[in-house]
Amino acid sequence: MEYWRPKILKTTATMLKRLHIRNYALIDEIDIHFSERLTIITGETGAGKSILLGALGLVMGERADSKVFYNDTEKCVVEATFDVSSYDLKSFFDEHELDYDSEVFIRREVSPAGKSRAFVNDTPVNNQVLQRLTETLVDLHQQFDTLDIHNVNFQLRMIDALADNAILLKEYQSGYRRYASDRKKLAEYISMSESGSKEMDFLRFQLEELQQAALAAGEQEAMESELAKLTGAEEIKIAYTAAFSHLIEGEQNVISQLQTIARSFQNTRKLSADLLSLSERFEALIVDLQDIGRVCDRIAEKTEHDPERIMELQERLNIIYKLQKKHGAGSVEELLEIQARLEDQTSGYTDLGEVIEKLEKEIAAQEAVLREKASVLSTRRKGVTEGFETRVHGMLEQLSMPHARLKVAINDTAQLTATGLDDVQFLFASNVGSRFLPIRDVASGGELSRLTLCTKSLVADAIPLPTLIFDEIDTGISGDVSLKMGHILKELSERHQVVSITHTPQIASRADAHYFVYKTVDGNRTITRIRLLNHDERIRSIAVMLSGNPPSESALATARELLN
Repeated sequence: MEYWRPKILKTTATMLKRLHIRNYALIDEIDIHFSERLTIITGETGAGKSILLGALGLVMGERADSKVFYNDTEKCVVEATFDVSSYDLKSFFDEHELDYDSEVFIRREVSPAGKSRAFVNDTPVNNQVLQRLTETLVDLHQQFDTLDIHNVNFQLRMIDALADNAILLKEYQSGYRRYASDRKKLAEYISMSESGSKEMDFLRFQLEELQQAALAAGEQEAMESELAKLTGAEEIKIAYTAAFSHLIEGEQNVISQLQTIARSFQNTRKLSADLLSLSERFEALIVDLQDIGRVCDRIAEKTEHDPERIMELQERLNIIYKLQKKHGAGSVEELLEIQARLEDQTSGYTDLGEVIEKLEKEIAAQEAVLREKASVLSTRRKGVTEGFETRVHGMLEQLSMPHARLKVAINDTAQLTATGLDDVQFLFASNVGSRFLPIRDVASGGELSRLTLCTKSLVADAIPLPTLIFDEIDTGISGDVSLKMGHILKELSERHQVVSITHTPQIASRADAHYFVYKTVDGNRTITRIRLLNHDERIRSIAVMLSGNPPSESALATARELLN
């Protein structure tokens, strides 16, 4: 069995450079600049160390509520600055149309009315984008939170990183995506083949019905217009024939009577201009009525009542209306479009047997290649587990868990998955004789904290981790264990930026930058402040943590020893 050997990489950790908080909880305004390595935050109980994480949580997309305001008449603003020059994030920024630079500014604003806004490099983003980005930038650990180490996918990712599987896994997953896509396509083809004949018969029946109708664009409107005229033909003929008879042809026709009246005007029209004008108007009226009568006669002559044509049009339109209702169409043109689609569907239909057979052979060939690569992945994973377990056990023993054991269980899944043929799960037993069980089912909060620190420390050179933030993971451990935990955090910070909120002097002494959180009273308000400690201030702060305030001389001496 090959012993565990990490692949040494150039540091690629994203760096949290600055956190600016204004009008949040007990904070009026503070500015924190983080070390590239290990930043330690200590302070009095209740001074507000956890408030800093709450503010950082806002930047990471957590929900804001009305309690965030120090002054409820002004907006709350939290801004974080990250150096992302070592991370390949440009594609993410391009995807979301964000300005990319080596420094990323993330700002979250919450108004007194409760409205929240987020910005990345001054461009507004929604909460989903904010969370996706900050998950890459910050890895936040609190003792009783659900940690990454619970997640079996993250456990597998750790083992793959130690096994140097990145390139092979990428090749495998590329082939697996095609394999999975082809398997899905095969299932669809088989389903189509099984039910295709019935569906195709139905499609062909619909197509034949439309083809038999021999539809033509525009015919519906023309027929509806013609039918309207034909159904009113008899009424038109009677009305216009009667009009012609009354005006011209009848025994008592209007024109004859008007002509008689006109003749009676002849003897008087010369007597005055008014009478002449009236006579001429009367004669013009006769001429107009004669013209109207002749037009009525022509309309009556041309209009024919054709019952056979009416029936023919009605039958044709009934066929069209029936097809429109059946296909949910509003016009003949829509029916013609449906007909064209059906023609495409039916013309493209072939017996899927040959297609299925060919695809099955391709999938079998793909599976053979994938199984070969999955076998190599599995061998490499199993090759690093023993060394990884040994190193974890050694570190856990340093952290006062001498009997705790981590077991990397790798079981064959039989069926190919997106990560190969392995089901990888971390099992844990805290005492001699205890059963190995999944971490989530057995490890306590303190055990999880130490186990997480150990495993992430061991893979820090083999997996790109973001800024690591630990919130009081030292709760419930002794001074000697705290000292060793401090050493581990210090070593981890050599390759990755680490921020730790702690209450133990042994861990605080390992800081590259040591911040102290404290409360002051300004008038009738309590305000949380934070300051970067110089060397002498660190000695006193650590001594207070050791013995109380004021610190004893022995505590001051111990603090100096810890710092040295």
